[in-house]
Amino acid sequence: MFDNKNIFISGGTGSFGKSFIRKILKDYKPNKIVVFSRDELKQFEMQAEFKSTCMRFFLGDVRDRERLLEATRGIDIIIHAAALKQVPAAEFNPMECVKTNVNGGENVIKAALANNVESVVALSTDKAAAPINLYGATKLTSDKLFVAANNIKGDRKTKFSVVRYGNVVGSRGSVVPFFMKLIKENALAIPITDNAMTRFWITLDEGVNFVINALKRMQGGEIFIPKIPSIRIVDLAESMAPNLPTEIIGIRPGEKLHEVMCPKDDSHLTLEFSDHYIIEPSFSFNDICIDYSTNLLGEKSVKVEQGFEYNSENNKHFLSVEEIRDINSLLNLEGF
Repeated sequence: MFDNKNIFISGGTGSFGKSFIRKILKDYKPNKIVVFSRDELKQFEMQAEFKSTCMRFFLGDVRDRERLLEATRGIDIIIHAAALKQVPAAEFNPMECVKTNVNGGENVIKAALANNVESVVALSTDKAAAPINLYGATKLTSDKLFVAANNIKGDRKTKFSVVRYGNVVGSRGSVVPFFMKLIKENALAIPITDNAMTRFWITLDEGVNFVINALKRMQGGEIFIPKIPSIRIVDLAESMAPNLPTEIIGIRPGEKLHEVMCPKDDSHLTLEFSDHYIIEPSFSFNDICIDYSTNLLGEKSVKVEQGFEYNSENNKHFLSVEEIRDINSLLNLEGF
């Protein structure tokens, strides 16, 4: 699917972008990969790491529609990974988050349509489902924009879909590096929001593979959600610092105790496949009826029960302390 294709990834110098590009270069023969981001230092460092002749680096911001129009000319596949993601920062700087996550998403859509891009996948987050924080609300809005874009494409070939998943193990700014920093600094305790807190858990490689498969499966308009395990934050702390006590610090601004990926109110639109769910769009596009029950790989689904909700608290698959420790060790995360 990626051989001889021109691929564009916004926010391409981030954790996901680097892993995605590494996988594409290993398994496929793309014609060109365009890395689009604001950070010239990260681009410089990435150029030193990735020496492939098909790599291109574009400085730019998704807030700048004209720059996106230039950067996506001739592109076949777009992965939209750029976002402002820090929950507390978004609460205190709401319009900055809106400008990047909402306006930036709309700019990506307009650029894709203007350049007749084949496939667009926007990366989302569990925080976009039943959101209570500004970050989640902007990502829900972004999800809605990308789904609805299928209705305004006219006779263009472009398809838009969304991939939604949970916390990526060890990604920048996430809880694992934070705990590691505390441990290295000889902290006296590990701060925990609440003993009951749970989170979905996915490795970076699993996230990359899921996005690649979504591009192969997509018909346009779906929100793809992987079946992944949950963890208890107290178990994460135990796996990383078994000899340190925990300290309950309470919920931060915009924080949830548990995360949702398939909301109960979307159960009538939710289809279950063997290793993932999709949420169908709530309306048809230009009077075209798409049968989402079978995807482009021929995989078949069943409808979930009315009132079904997929959240990190009721998940059937929880990782034990030992399993968390094993995953972190296999990923060669510092401190394991």
